[in-house]
Amino acid sequence: MSKKTKTKAKSAKERKSELQTSLLNLLDQSQGKAYSLKQIIKKFTLKKKEDIKLVGQLVDELVEDGRIQEIDNGTYKSNHKEEELTGIVDHVSSRFGYVKLGNDQPDIFVKGRDLGSAVDGDTVQIVVFPTRHGEHQEGKVVKVLHRNRNRFVGRVELSKNFAFVVADARKIHTDFFVYPENINGATTGDKVIIEVTSWAEAERKPEAKVVEILGKAGENEAEIHSIMAEFELPFRFPERVISESQKIHEGITEEEIKKRWDFREVTTFTIDPVDAKDFDDALSFRKLDNDLYEIGIHIADVTHYIAPNSILDQEAFDRATSVYLVDRTVPMLPERLSNELCSLRPREDKLTFAAVFEMDAKGKIKKEWFGRTIIHSNVRFSYEEAQVILEQGQGVMAEELRILNDIAKKLRKERFSKGAVNFETTEVKFKLDEKGKPLAVIPKVRKDAHKLIEEFMLLANKQVATFVYNYKKAKEKNTFVYRIHDFPDPEKVKDFSVFARQFGHKMNIDENSISSSLNKLMSEIEGKPEQNILEQLAIRTMAKAKYSTDVKGHFGLAFTHYTHFTSPIRRYPDMMVHRMLQHYLDDGKHLNKNEYEDKCVHSSEREKRAADAERASIKYKQVEFMASAEKKVYEGLISGVTEWGIYVEIVETKCEGMIRLADMTDDFYEFDEKNYRLMGRRNRKVFTLGDKVNVLVKKTDIDKRLIDLVLAEGVKEFDSEDEFESQRRPTARKKSSRSRRR
Repeated sequence: MSKKTKTKAKSAKERKSELQTSLLNLLDQSQGKAYSLKQIIKKFTLKKKEDIKLVGQLVDELVEDGRIQEIDNGTYKSNHKEEELTGIVDHVSSRFGYVKLGNDQPDIFVKGRDLGSAVDGDTVQIVVFPTRHGEHQEGKVVKVLHRNRNRFVGRVELSKNFAFVVADARKIHTDFFVYPENINGATTGDKVIIEVTSWAEAERKPEAKVVEILGKAGENEAEIHSIMAEFELPFRFPERVISESQKIHEGITEEEIKKRWDFREVTTFTIDPVDAKDFDDALSFRKLDNDLYEIGIHIADVTHYIAPNSILDQEAFDRATSVYLVDRTVPMLPERLSNELCSLRPREDKLTFAAVFEMDAKGKIKKEWFGRTIIHSNVRFSYEEAQVILEQGQGVMAEELRILNDIAKKLRKERFSKGAVNFETTEVKFKLDEKGKPLAVIPKVRKDAHKLIEEFMLLANKQVATFVYNYKKAKEKNTFVYRIHDFPDPEKVKDFSVFARQFGHKMNIDENSISSSLNKLMSEIEGKPEQNILEQLAIRTMAKAKYSTDVKGHFGLAFTHYTHFTSPIRRYPDMMVHRMLQHYLDDGKHLNKNEYEDKCVHSSEREKRAADAERASIKYKQVEFMASAEKKVYEGLISGVTEWGIYVEIVETKCEGMIRLADMTDDFYEFDEKNYRLMGRRNRKVFTLGDKVNVLVKKTDIDKRLIDLVLAEGVKEFDSEDEFESQRRPTARKKSSRSRRR
């Protein structure tokens, strides 16, 4: 057979396979709908006689094979029995999304048109097709079982007879139609909260009404309030909660003092951020006669003031945590409690719950005690003030701070020797003007003063958990609220090691070596451009820490037992721990595990919400900063590669933006998912994780909190605004197959 004949035969075989796949996709995804041969040919817009003849042959073959069935009226439908599953929508792009099934099951790929009216976060019922999209099975939403939310935040676009609201949330890919009578005074450019009145199907837009106007888009108050509304954070405390907090008597009676260990004559201090108002932990220190030190970790006794199931308790439980946005705190407790009654302010008698240890200079515990105390803090240090004293070796309480810091370093060294993971993530803070506009992005630096406090808080949390676990050993362990952190998924660790290798770092991913290998990596990358990217990804690789009544240990800290005892002003689980600890100290009976597990799940969910909101506020300020930043070329590192573009972290500002594939106009780039890279079809140029690139800011979108970047390879500085704009604007190119495909 000649080469030409072979090529022709191969082409016919490929065409038959292509038509068969299209035919099965059409019938399988039509949910029982039948088509005649004429309708099938029309659907495929077939004009060649050989193609029309081939479809007829395929239909006969597939009927004979039992893949499809012929109906009496001469139509055909699929024999595929669709499996119905339930999951949650993750709408990652306007073109497609995934339905997460949970329980370690693979996600199902769903085209945008097959999501129906479902939006991100909705619980849906889907049917699964035999077709696949890459590694994922393909499916279609057939029913929305539960709406994740009915209120959204967005920007108003007003027309003569109607309005649209464009949602802020990046994963909401539909606009909301608003009739004139439901606009409620909003005008173009307003940030608003809307409530959906009708979830329209097919091509129609969902309908909504404006329920609150937050302000003009781009203004700090409007944007921060929109983030709060997006994550359903409370704007204020209900009046009844404020009223209840004002009724609490602040006096400390002699009767109450007699119930407590009195530390008012013992040297005591707090170390907190310079702008902190709620001080929920203090350290007491005194030398004992036997070359030991008595170190007390005293925590605000919030539960003394808040009764279980009271109005204040219910509100605290619902919030579950304080949320720290870039320019404000959304507190768990009203100010009367958080900043006044419970805050361990200097030179005031305060009620506390404490873990007190007798320790030697090596940090070994010789004796421990848990219970309620009363303190009188002598000094309120900021971290910066304490750090200066530690570095200079002189100042207020210099000797006490030196000893405590020496012990803290030994505790830290011991943790790492037992397998704790050293995650020193680079966090950023902003210098803001009086209107909240960011003037500078400043990386937070953790020094010995921060680590001193951290080690003693970790010690208290660990020892409280261990004490309750071992307390009055019985057949049935006491129910308790633990902070647990599972061992990381081996596949995720493997993927992370591949990522790290792109930067030239090798990891040992054997189960027993992961902790030490991670610590070695963290040490290697310190101070290097890739530090922030790898630290952030390493954290995402780890299992998520959460609250639970199960005893599973904490992988990251290498603790067998761990809890949260030290921050009851800002975390509800700590309030639960205080109550449970006192219950067992009072010889209370076994507590209901299911009741507390439900509370743990709620607290973990609220914690995730808080973290997402905090990240959103940081991203907003980063985008706002880059919108007004100096017009210049920035050095960046590729932090992510996707089929729609590459993510780049700007080294100088730690801000992440995206270079869209559509803006990479010098070639047709293909996504190599396996190797985390894009490769040019013609020039074979490769962009992969960890590559250094020079970028320009093309556009910023504060509403979506997005930064669009473009490549500026070889360009360093500009002599004029026109030169900058010419470099920033991608060059035009002829339409390619990718342009048409997109």
